[in-house]
Formats: sequence, C-alpha cells, structure tokens
Amino acid sequence: MTHRRGAGGGQGDGDALDRPVWSALATGWAHLARGPGPARRLDPDYGPFAATDGTPAGAEALRGLAADGTELWLVEALLPPLPSGLDITETPVLQLVAGAAVTPPGDAGIRPLGEADAAEMRALAELTAPGPFRARTHLFGDFLGIHDAGRLVAMAGTRMRLPGHVEVSGVCTHPDARGHGHAARLSRAVAARLQAQRIVPFLHAYPGNAAALALYTALGFTVRRALRLVAINGGAQMRKSHP
Repeated sequence: MTHRRGAGGGQGDGDALDRPVWSALATGWAHLARGPGPARRLDPDYGPFAATDGTPAGAEALRGLAADGTELWLVEALLPPLPSGLDITETPVLQLVAGAAVTPPGDAGIRPLGEADAAEMRALAELTAPGPFRARTHLFGDFLGIHDAGRLVAMAGTRMRLPGHVEVSGVCTHPDARGHGHAARLSRAVAARLQAQRIVPFLHAYPGNAAALALYTALGFTVRRALRLVAINGGAQMRKSHP
C-alpha cells in the first residue's frame, strides 16, 4: 500500500478537521488519551481511534501501541508515516459538515439515553454495526433513542469532540424498525442540539453508503472532503462497520 505523508507537527498544521482524531485527543478527548507524546490512542473502552504527530518517531510510538495486537483506527486527510510490518488496511471515507441550520424534529418519542440503557445500546450497535461501540462508548454522552414497546429500536449520538466541532455518530436502527424515519429524526435532533450550542456538527460516511449519504445530504450536511481511514490489526472489523 502506498501512503501519502502529511506534514509533521500537531493540530496547528492545517485544519483540525483534516486530522480529527489527533485534534480530539489533544482537546475534547484529552482526558481519555493514552500513550506517549508522538502517538496517542483513545481509551480502548471507548473506541479504537489513534493518531500520531506525523513524524517517524510517531510511527514508531504507534507501533508500540499496536504491539499487543490492539486494534487502532486512524482518520487523516494525508496519511502520516505508518509503522511497517503490521496488518494495515486503508479505505476512503467522506467527511460531511452541517454548515446550514438543521431544523429540529418534534420531541415525541425521542428521549435521552444514559447508563441504564448501556446494555441495549451496545446490543443494538453490535446488531447494526454503525461503527466501533465499546463498553464505555455510550459515555460520550448526548445519545438519543427511540423505543417501541419498551425496546430500544434506534439511536444516535456524538463521538469526536474538538474546538467548535462535534461528530454525530452511532446512528443506527433495528432492522425490524426501518422505514419509519427514525435515523433521520435522531440525526436531526443531535445535530440541532449541537448547533444550538454554537457547535458545528460533522460526521463520516463511506463513499459507497448511498443510503447514509442521501440521508445526511437531506438533513443539510455537505461533503467537506475525502479522508483516509486506516485500521491497524482491525481490517475485518472496519470493513463490516460504518465509520
């Protein structure tokens, strides 16, 4: 695989959204960051995301983080140097941003999700594969859900946090409950709540996921740019999940 190399350095080099994981680990995720300075990863109980400072030293530090077979995901506009000799899978991903105002839906049937819902949230994520959903992913907060007959059938929430921007993530609907617009309503609700706080919502989707792209475009999201999603020790999991 041929890697395009980004410039070394930190968050100041270019737009923070071009390096969303590195930016988040230095700011909104700083309290969950693990690892040496040139390479950091998110607490594995929250997700597999990692990033480097874009230097060869960062690549070697990343090798150390992956040495025990730990799954790591990088999201970059330009790939930094990566360690050789590891199981590395790369795929394109689109980054979308909601620049225009998102109209909030009615609140009927939508409620906040919390610790009491954790088991159901993880079960729904494992069934629908909206992206990595670990034991504490629900603690990112801002998750909203829709229930049917007491069962959680759809949810959406937030994930990466960096100054002025928060990622909409975890959008999924149980197969038995699709076709009712649940994903659209929940995505709209999460995005509108962020905008009410003067935060710009963004999200990621695979280029081939036409249904998701149509949904987010209808909500007012536009493609900002293409990024690269790199999985170390986790290619199979990446291929079956939405980012």
